Amino acid sequence: DKIIKRYRDEDRDKVSTEGAAKFNVLWANVQTLIPATYSKVPSPDVSRRFKDTDPVGRVAGVILERGLDFEVQHYEDFRDTMGACVLDRFLPGRGTAWARYEPHIRAVAGEPADGEQVTEDADEPNEELDYECAPIDYVHWKDFGHTLARTWEEVRGVWRRVYMTKAALESRFGDEAKNIPLDASPEDYERKETSGEGENLARACIYEIWDKETGKAYWLSKSVKRMVDEQDDPLGLEDFFPCPKPLYASLTNESLVPVPDFALYQDQARQLDTLADRLDGLIEALQVKGVYDASVPEIARIFTEGRSGTLLPVKNWQAFAEKNGLDGAINLVELKPIYEALSACYEAIQQCLKIIYDITGLADIIRGQSEASETATAQQIKGQYASLRLNDMRVDVARFATSIFQLKAQIMCGKFAPETLLKIAGVDQLSQEDQQHIPAAMALLLGERAQNPDAEESPNPLRA
Repeated sequence: DKIIKRYRDEDRDKVSTEGAAKFNVLWANVQTLIPATYSKVPSPDVSRRFKDTDPVGRVAGVILERGLDFEVQHYEDFRDTMGACVLDRFLPGRGTAWARYEPHIRAVAGEPADGEQVTEDADEPNEELDYECAPIDYVHWKDFGHTLARTWEEVRGVWRRVYMTKAALESRFGDEAKNIPLDASPEDYERKETSGEGENLARACIYEIWDKETGKAYWLSKSVKRMVDEQDDPLGLEDFFPCPKPLYASLTNESLVPVPDFALYQDQARQLDTLADRLDGLIEALQVKGVYDASVPEIARIFTEGRSGTLLPVKNWQAFAEKNGLDGAINLVELKPIYEALSACYEAIQQCLKIIYDITGLADIIRGQSEASETATAQQIKGQYASLRLNDMRVDVARFATSIFQLKAQIMCGKFAPETLLKIAGVDQLSQEDQQHIPAAMALLLGERAQNPDAEESPNPLRA
């Protein structure tokens, strides 16, 4: 919380005038590291591990890759989630995403099929699948948790908190929603309620828990004594969890509690604040000030009315001249000591920044700075040094994005209707040769579902 407030530069109006000047080096570093590690939305790449002669596998990869590309380009959830998770990685130290399957059902009017009996109480309209997607939710770092473990491979259960409106509860849990009170809200909503902004923002806090030991997912509210819902492996994912390994900051092999980057240079950041405050005071003191002889009031008008080439009259010139003129009638505060203190303060700031950049790995070359006297070899060494520090961060971000794509692909192959997958992949645009392999490619992607289409159907697809 302190790191985020520091990044947002909050509570500046509550700070007293003494010590109010700050040097927000955290904001500057994060704004440099984010584009250096995550500059654009990743593109899915589904390909065979071995480039052998396998036209069916190649067409299956093309279909899945085009489907993933449609999901990324058509919906905004992936790019928004990636940006939020990368930001969390550089502030609190952990970015988390969550994959879902989301079918959308629509009511249709139609006549009963031949031989179908229509009872008097059959007042529910016919329903059909409108469209389906596999959204990726951003999970706030405060709303995510997992079992105690030293490494991610030892984690046996994960959970997240979801704040749902009354309409969302009814859509998700049906009649069970009547027993769930709207008695919670995220902290941001609470602040808006306190300040009187907007409508009543109360929500129901639902815990979604996935237990790998039992292979079940649970939904509960602390205000309800029983489980709101319980399902056996709702998505059928390879690693069971609907979330990838979080995007972590510094970790050790003893704990999954990350150490935020700012914690490693917080002492130097505090020194920068002290120097910025001293610098602010010295700049305020860098003014022309002094005293003058009250018997010569005209001297006070020199700095207020005097212009280039303007002379001010002195009534008693003879007495003024006997007192050695201006030298004897005015005495200004010497600015040289203040200037020297300013120079020393600026130099101390540069030294402190250098220490911070050494800790974070932000070399001059990354920040777009260089010395004219440096040789090309020196610049190359700096670039190599910077790459060593940043490559691990880039690899982590790439690994995180790849894991999300893998979750999306598994959900699409395991839950999407074959017609949906063919439609979003635009298979009619493939070549005639590739279209001949589409049935076999779909069988490869869908697996058992291709042989038994009803195997994965649920009585209520919204419950999935």
